[in-house]
Amino acid sequence: MRINRRILNITSLCAFILTSLFSIASAEEPAKDEINLQKLKKTQMKGINFLKNSQLEDGLWTTETVPGISALVTTALLESGVPASDPVVAKALSRLEGFIKKDGGIYYAKSNHRNYETCISIMAFSAANQNGRYNTIIKNAEKFLRGLQWDEGEGIESSDTAFGGAGYGSHQRPDLSNTQYLIEALRKAGVKSDDPAIQKALVFVSRTQNLESEHNTTPFSSKVNDGGFYYTPAAGGTSQAGKTPDGGLRSYGSMTYAGLKSMIYAGVDKDDKRVKAAKEWIRRHYSLKENPGMGQMGLYYYFHTFAKALDTMQVNLFKDAEGHVHNWRAELITRLEKLQQPNGSWTNKTERWYEADPNLATAYALLALAYCQPTK
Repeated sequence: MRINRRILNITSLCAFILTSLFSIASAEEPAKDEINLQKLKKTQMKGINFLKNSQLEDGLWTTETVPGISALVTTALLESGVPASDPVVAKALSRLEGFIKKDGGIYYAKSNHRNYETCISIMAFSAANQNGRYNTIIKNAEKFLRGLQWDEGEGIESSDTAFGGAGYGSHQRPDLSNTQYLIEALRKAGVKSDDPAIQKALVFVSRTQNLESEHNTTPFSSKVNDGGFYYTPAAGGTSQAGKTPDGGLRSYGSMTYAGLKSMIYAGVDKDDKRVKAAKEWIRRHYSLKENPGMGQMGLYYYFHTFAKALDTMQVNLFKDAEGHVHNWRAELITRLEKLQQPNGSWTNKTERWYEADPNLATAYALLALAYCQPTK
């Protein structure tokens, strides 16, 4: 059982309710592919061995300066079944502890990515938190994250498009990617879905959706209005997928799964118009060939977010807009097996967002595979 990856009992309940989010295939209509556990385990083990062998002498990966990639790698190893007592993981956790600051944050002292680094570190310590060993670290980091959120403490009102969001650091424009990490880290820290910090974050998340509603009255909401999500409405608005001729912000895959997952963590009901609209966007844009709207850019981040969102919702099979039934777990395992390098790593030839770094891409891939275990 993968209990260590269930955020809280309330999240599991919300996920159960949301099983009907997609058009689930009937029992009489078998999926085209079954999950091949042997293939899954073999692919995972090759990735695990690569990361174990690529660890730097001091216990980190890629760089000895900042903890972000190393915290993600550590989380990926733990979620893949490598125990916290494993020498590689234990060394990494010990090294991550060295980034803990007096304010509770977990980051490089000169970093501009304090929110991101602390969020990912919380996930690593949470995954390793047997017998409450890291309770104090997690709780202090939670308090630090609350202080980074854009809210009244930043001197802004709830009508501001930045309200409720989180950026890379306290003085950087908030965006959906960092906000989804904030929400997940808070939930990992034991924060409930109705907590003010989560609900403030939901305000921001709702404004990153291309859906005109009482939850989103930004100038962008009606220009695309397709139910998908984009990067940020703050500071004039940005979509990594670009703008429409009339100034709308295009929706794209990774942010749509991030937005939907965040709504689940925030306790949004399955019948809410925001959830229904996101569901329809996903049904129209199901793909494991690319990050919809972005091509190959951010592909492994997309795989991870895609898998985590669907697993959290306990969706096994669903029909896309063309009526095709997908066993997404089996399809993702096959896709990642084909993309895996002979040395066990993954890498993206499209270098944007550092995915050419095999440590980062492999961490994303292993996290995605961790959600491909068949449900019981």
